[in-house]
Amino acid sequence: MEPAKEKPVSYSQGDLARFFVPLALQAASQSLTYPPVAMVASRGEAGPLGLAGLAQSNLVMFFLAMVGAGIPTAGMVFGRNREGWGSFARMNLLMGLGVAGLQGALCLPALAHILFGKLIGLPPSIEEPASRTLLGTVLLQLLFFLRNPYQTALLVARASGKASMATMGRIILTALMTLGFTLLGWVGVEAAVVCLTLPVGLEVFCSMLLARPYINSLPKGSAEPPRLGQLFKFVLPLSAGGVVLALSGPILGAFIARGGEPERTLPVYYLAMGLASPMAFSASRIQSLVLAFPPLKEGMGKAVERFSLRAGAFLGLIPLLFLVPPLAEIYYVFLQKLPLEDLSMLRVTALALAALPICVALRSHKEGLAAWLKKPGTVLAGQVSHILTLCLVSALALYSGVPGHLIGPVGLVAGNLAAGRAISLILGRWKKPAPGGDVDSGGIARL
Repeated sequence: MEPAKEKPVSYSQGDLARFFVPLALQAASQSLTYPPVAMVASRGEAGPLGLAGLAQSNLVMFFLAMVGAGIPTAGMVFGRNREGWGSFARMNLLMGLGVAGLQGALCLPALAHILFGKLIGLPPSIEEPASRTLLGTVLLQLLFFLRNPYQTALLVARASGKASMATMGRIILTALMTLGFTLLGWVGVEAAVVCLTLPVGLEVFCSMLLARPYINSLPKGSAEPPRLGQLFKFVLPLSAGGVVLALSGPILGAFIARGGEPERTLPVYYLAMGLASPMAFSASRIQSLVLAFPPLKEGMGKAVERFSLRAGAFLGLIPLLFLVPPLAEIYYVFLQKLPLEDLSMLRVTALALAALPICVALRSHKEGLAAWLKKPGTVLAGQVSHILTLCLVSALALYSGVPGHLIGPVGLVAGNLAAGRAISLILGRWKKPAPGGDVDSGGIARL
């Protein structure tokens, strides 16, 4: 009698959903803190000029923060035992201090003037509040880094709901502070910086309390912990890839501006992206899902891949709800002030962007596999493929007469598909782990 075949091990779709849904909500809601804070900044003595300065300094702060874009991924790969988490936390602290120190150096009067006045070209009325708020957000920059080890520990433990709770608390406190500051007349760019910083400090503290039991229960590693140099070597390609992806927005804007009727197509595209972008960002958290539910045994990865496709498709459908009359007229025409005659153009753009979260989810799935195999260079190669394909396809669309409002969706979809395909080709065929395969101290199967 032929022996029964061992049933492949897999993760349930319910387990995956319980982990991913809080992450998706966290990702989509993180941008909600900035519009209320803008209300505080714009009511100061400088008025809208102060808000413009705050916005410019935030752009600089976020660009510097991209140096640490690969840190959470590194934590989920290397921080699975006590020694690995300790090395990861030290590396994160060093990077945080370095980035915060660099931001502080840029606040020196001579360097701040070169940055904001010369390079960015801000007028003095905006340059001055931008310089002040960049200095004020040095602590905020450091707090974002200090949050990383605790949030990562929660994700490794698959406690994504608790990780999201800390972020939701930050959002609620920010909203309450901005409302209170506005009513009390404590307004201006300095007050806005306080409204941004204190809630993040609370988020760090809550994340630390929530993560402490999981950190204390991490197993003792049997192998030598990762060296700081090894961790930096892993993080920097991922961070470079994040910078590359961040260039896609300005590049697409440049192509759309060179198409027909940019005064109409650019607002239409950005309004459609206003809803599609949070969904795409949520879909990018599939990478964390792969690292939390890694393919340690044969059959484990298939359930995650299926879930990635379904999650991306669902996220792509959400913005389409705003196309249904009369919600479309209320949201886009009444609230966002879109001319009624451009609503049909926006509907076409939104329909095209419905594919974006699916493509981002599939790309992020491949990125998660590459990160799990400790191949950050493969992730970077995929992201370079993304930007090159985006430029090529957008250029072809522009010179083929494709309307400006469709250049963005076409370029983004093509870029994400190319990135996922490039990573798959580099990784090659997915190899099965040998029976009883060696698993190192980080829990990584030797594939």
